[in-house]
Amino acid sequence: MEQLALIVGLLFATVLAVGLGDRLKLPYPVLMLLMAMVMTFIPGFPELAIDPELILPVFLPPLLFATAQRSSWQVFQLRWRTLLWLAVGLVVVTTVFVAGAAWLLIPGIGIPAAIALGAMVAPPDPVAVESVAGKVHMPRKLMNILQSEGLFNDAAAIVIFQAAVAATLAGRNLDASLVPKFLLGIVFAVIIGVLMGYAAKLVTWLVTAGVARTAVSLVVPFAAYILAEEVHASGVIAVVVVALEMKRHARPEDASERVSQAAFWDVVELLATGLAFGLVGLDIRQVIHHEGAGIFAMVPAAIAVCAVVVVVRFLWTWLYLSTRRSLYRGDWVGMLKDVVILSYSGMRGLATLALALALPLVLDDGSAFPARDQILVTACAVLLVTLVLPGLTLPALMKVLKAQDDGAEEKEATRMLGRRAQKAAMLALKESELVNQLTPEQQAMMAKRFKSLHLELQGADPEHPGKGLPDDLRERFAKGRELMVAAQTIALDAARQEVLVARKELGMDPEVADHVLRQLDLRTMVMPKTD
Repeated sequence: MEQLALIVGLLFATVLAVGLGDRLKLPYPVLMLLMAMVMTFIPGFPELAIDPELILPVFLPPLLFATAQRSSWQVFQLRWRTLLWLAVGLVVVTTVFVAGAAWLLIPGIGIPAAIALGAMVAPPDPVAVESVAGKVHMPRKLMNILQSEGLFNDAAAIVIFQAAVAATLAGRNLDASLVPKFLLGIVFAVIIGVLMGYAAKLVTWLVTAGVARTAVSLVVPFAAYILAEEVHASGVIAVVVVALEMKRHARPEDASERVSQAAFWDVVELLATGLAFGLVGLDIRQVIHHEGAGIFAMVPAAIAVCAVVVVVRFLWTWLYLSTRRSLYRGDWVGMLKDVVILSYSGMRGLATLALALALPLVLDDGSAFPARDQILVTACAVLLVTLVLPGLTLPALMKVLKAQDDGAEEKEATRMLGRRAQKAAMLALKESELVNQLTPEQQAMMAKRFKSLHLELQGADPEHPGKGLPDDLRERFAKGRELMVAAQTIALDAARQEVLVARKELGMDPEVADHVLRQLDLRTMVMPKTD
C-alpha cells in the first residue's frame, strides 16, 4: 500500500508542478525531479522498489507514441541526414569518447563496461527535450532537429548497451556482430510497427464505440514494444513506426475520436512524464544515499565524463550544421547560435536512468559487475548536468541569444492551410445536390460562414430549434436546419480530407496540419444534431 500511495503522491505532485511551472515559467519535469529528490529527505519517507527492467517498457511506449504522433513519414524522408548524423552518429561517437575517458579514469572498469556507460549516457531523452524545449518558443527548424533525433537515438544506445553488458557478463570483448544485429533489429522493428498499424486500423474499423477506439491507441504502443523486444528487435522503433502508421491511416470522419484521443493523450503524457521524472529524482537520491561518503571519491571521474558528453555534442553538432550550409548562407553567427542551443538541449533523462539501474549486480562467474557504483554515480551526474541545469536556464539562454521564435512562420503556414481547406469545403458544397435544396438566403449564409471557417449556427437555440414558432413554420425550420447541418457535414469532411492529404506532403509541418484538423474537428463536435 505504501508503494501505491507514493505513486499517487507523485501524480498529485505532477499536477502541482505543472501549476508552479506555469507561474515560474519553468519546465515541470525538472521541477518534479527536484521535488522528488527533496522529498526523500523527509524522515521515514518510503523507498519505491520498481524492477529496473520495467521502467523502459512501462514509460517509453506511451511517451514515445505521444511524441511520434506529432510527426509523419514525410518528415523523416526530409530529415534522413539528421537521423544518420544525430540519432545514430552522435550516439556512437559519444559512446566511443565516453568509454575511452572511463577506461582511462576508472580503475578496473574494463572496455565492455566502459562502453555500457558510454551507451547509457549517449542518447538525449525525447521526453525531456519535448517537455523543456517545447515551452521556450524555440525556432521550428531546431525543434524539428531535436524531435527527429530523440525518436530514434534510444534504439542505437540500447542495442550498444545490451551488447556491452552481455560481453561484460561473459568476460569477452565486443565484436563486429553488433552492426548487423542493430540493422536486423531495425528491419524487424519496422515490420512489426507496420503490421501493428494495420491491425490497429482493422480494429478501429470494426469497433464503433469511441471509448474503445481510444483504448486501442493506448494498448497498441505497449503491444508493439513488447512484441519487438521479444524477437530482439528495437521496441523504440516499433512504437515510433506504429504511431506514424496510425496517423497515416487517419480518416476525415473520425472527428469525435480524434478530439477524445487528443484530450486523453494530453493527460496520459502529462502524468506519465511527471511520474517518470519523479522516479528519476527518487532514484538519484537513493543512489547518492547508498554511496554515502564514498561518493566524493567518484566525483572527479563523473565530472570528466560530463565534460566529455557536453564537448562531444557541441563539436558534433557544429560539424553537422556545417554540412547544412544552405540553411545559413554564410550566416556563421546564426549557425553558432543554433549550435549552442542544440548542444544545450541535449538533455538526458528516463533512458539513461533506466539503463543505469538495469546494470546486473554480478557477472556470470559470480564476481561483482566492474565499477558498478561508479557507473551509477556517473550516470546520475550526467543526468543532473544535462537536464537540471539546461532545464532551468534554457529560457534565459534563448532570450540572451535573441533566438526565440515569434511564431510568424507557423501562423502563415496555418493560414495557408486553412485557405486550402476552405477551398475544398466550398468546392464540395458546389458539387453537392443538397445545396440546390437550400434557399438563396441559406446558400449565402453557408458561403459566408465557410469563407471564414466559422461554422456555428447563429440565432437558434441548439436544444430547441424553432421554439415558439407555429407548427407549419417549425416543420419548415427543422427541414431547413437538417439540410444546413447535412451540407456543413459534407463541407467539413471535404476540408478534413484536404488537411489529411496535405499532412502527407513533403514540406508540410505535421503540427500545423494537426492544429487545423483539430479546429475542424471541434467545429464538427459543436454542430447541432439532427433529429
